[in-house]
Amino acid sequence: MPTLSSIRLDTPVTYVRGVGPKVAEILATKGIQVAEDLLYHLPFRYEDRQHPRSLDELKPGEMASVIAEIRGTVLLRTKRMPIFEMTVGQGALAMKCVWFNGSYLQGRFQAGQTIALFGKVEPSRSTRNMKMIQPQFELLPGLSDDEETRLLEVGRITPVYESLGGSQLASRWQRKVLFRLLESIQGAIPECLPQSMLERLGMPDRETALREAHFPPEGVTQIALMEARTPALRRLIFEELFFLELGLELKRRRGHKQPGVAFTTGDEVRAAIREILPFHPTEAQKRALGEIVSDMRQPHPMRRLLQGDVGSGKTIVALQAMLVAIENGYQAALMAPTEILATQHYLAARKLLSRSSKPYRITLLTGSLDHDRKRSARGQIFRGEAQLVIGTHALIEEKVDFARLGLVVVDEQHRFGVMQRFKLMKKPGDNEKQPTEPDVLVMTATPIPRTLALTLYGDLDASVLDELPPGRTPIITRRVPGERQAEVWEFVRKQVVLKRQAYIVYPIIEGPRDDQPELDFAAAEAEAAVPPPAPKRPRKGSKAKLFPELNPQPTIKPELRSATDMYDQLRTGALQDLRVGLLHGRLDADEKEVVMRRFQRGEIDVLVSTTVIEVGVDVPNATVMVVDHAERFGLAQLHQLRGRVGRGAAKSYCILMTGERVSPEAEERLAAMVRTQNGFELAELDLAMRGPGEFFGTRQAGLPGFRVANLVRDRDLLELAKQEAARFASAPEDSVTEAERKRVWDHLRQAWQRRYGLMEAG
Repeated sequence: MPTLSSIRLDTPVTYVRGVGPKVAEILATKGIQVAEDLLYHLPFRYEDRQHPRSLDELKPGEMASVIAEIRGTVLLRTKRMPIFEMTVGQGALAMKCVWFNGSYLQGRFQAGQTIALFGKVEPSRSTRNMKMIQPQFELLPGLSDDEETRLLEVGRITPVYESLGGSQLASRWQRKVLFRLLESIQGAIPECLPQSMLERLGMPDRETALREAHFPPEGVTQIALMEARTPALRRLIFEELFFLELGLELKRRRGHKQPGVAFTTGDEVRAAIREILPFHPTEAQKRALGEIVSDMRQPHPMRRLLQGDVGSGKTIVALQAMLVAIENGYQAALMAPTEILATQHYLAARKLLSRSSKPYRITLLTGSLDHDRKRSARGQIFRGEAQLVIGTHALIEEKVDFARLGLVVVDEQHRFGVMQRFKLMKKPGDNEKQPTEPDVLVMTATPIPRTLALTLYGDLDASVLDELPPGRTPIITRRVPGERQAEVWEFVRKQVVLKRQAYIVYPIIEGPRDDQPELDFAAAEAEAAVPPPAPKRPRKGSKAKLFPELNPQPTIKPELRSATDMYDQLRTGALQDLRVGLLHGRLDADEKEVVMRRFQRGEIDVLVSTTVIEVGVDVPNATVMVVDHAERFGLAQLHQLRGRVGRGAAKSYCILMTGERVSPEAEERLAAMVRTQNGFELAELDLAMRGPGEFFGTRQAGLPGFRVANLVRDRDLLELAKQEAARFASAPEDSVTEAERKRVWDHLRQAWQRRYGLMEAG
């Protein structure tokens, strides 16, 4: 068993004083297995117990820390719920604290105890004093407590931790354990960054940073702590981001050392590309293609991300890149996340390549093909007869082998698991004497903030399409309360009379069920929201309109509307003489295909759907996108849905129809949608509102789980970390000793391989 003096970063937490085997089991479920994990479990906030706020200084709306004496408590039993009420005081001043459903607090407090409170200050209706609703609290030590406890709890800026397992492992326990651990490990925390780097960046050593992050020294402000801008916290954030970026940089450099195909791009290749272009490319498209082709000429594999806003023309750029591979005698493969999108790409590629004088051979491979067609497609791919292969996950099945795969294009990468891209990369065929890896182009129509791109795709070079092709008209976006849906249906009818088509999208397939994949993440948020004031109705004779084309209609009380219910209502009611179709995730692939083909051919006027049409449907004649219960959708979804219209020359509209209850967060999303069509601006807001882990609606496979860093807050440090990682990896510096370089690589290999599996450092 290790002694106190022999505790190291890799010592199992079982041997940390105050932990033991039983607590260690609980900590292991939180990812805390060794002493280092415990030290990097940092406070989530800090309370200023040096200069606590006086009750007469409090202002409504602010977040404040207060230390006061408990005067009395009472449990009020109301019809709706039990309410626990506490009165605290400072001299003659008093404040009430309220906890809803607070039965669990009864008997926990005694008059005369000292308590620390943290929460939002609100005006009290019953008195002229302030109150706190549901504040966080902690009882402070009394005279009977030991000196160490009083030292850690009062008279200082005190760290507050997320509980690691109920009240037993709450903040007070963690403060004691971490204080003792830092004392016992003093002088045994090895530095993992070069000294010259720390001096250049003005950052403290690792041990000092950890000590001051947990127990801030005098003079540090609470604001700097809460914004993670103290030298200690900046150092730890930078450290985490530096090793992430160093791992990605090493991965990228190793990829460049792999043998690849050095494609040629002579006059014949350029002529083949020009021959299929349906319009003059934008400057952004020319720039992106130039970057891609430059990579393809290199003798190592291309690893590039092509991202652009909805309708920016990524597909035509990717097709040109695939033509470069095909004209060099190689196969190209495009993998899409859904059969609808794969089929869309197949038809679009076939149409564009038909403009060429050469007979290119294209093959579609999806899971819904019958056995004979699948076997035939696999045979064409294996024999090299298929020059361009487009498909879904079916492309990475073991039975699929390529003859000479030169380029892989992965569309909507965030919808695939990280390993699926690599599976397709490893199918280059065995006809080459020297095995080569194909070039890889990753596409996404979801604009990705730079901070996420640096972490999700940090091993890829990036090209951005930041302008729309000619002929794309801005989309008019309006928000409409559900009570005015009759006006919306009338507007849809008028558009159909003009020979246009419309989408109507719902968040659920049928009824108020909770097992539907289409249900959006925001549903619970919307249900919990307080109903906003009823919208003002137009005065009699008022000419105010949401659209010039809309006329005031009788209001209709909104309900939770679903795709199947509204399909039945609309085709027999408000849209009864129009051709209405239905599309949702529970239809089988063939049914979806039939519906989409009919809509694309103009045989359906109005398509009632769920979010299955979010990606991959291109109908230039569609000019109206109605999103019902728009408050239940995320910004990325709303932006993608809006991008389904505006693909032709006619004026297009996006109508965001809301339900009865709209949360403040949803209000912000809807306002942003009306304000801007810039996908990158919306993506930044979406990242700030939802956080990195949920940016794509579901937790992205491959996104690191940070212990210290926050991608929204720490953008400047991420950029700095990327620069420093590239600088460190590029060439040895005289100021960095060989021993320091070895420590950096060892840390990357041991600590980060254990956490992320980012690399096989050598």
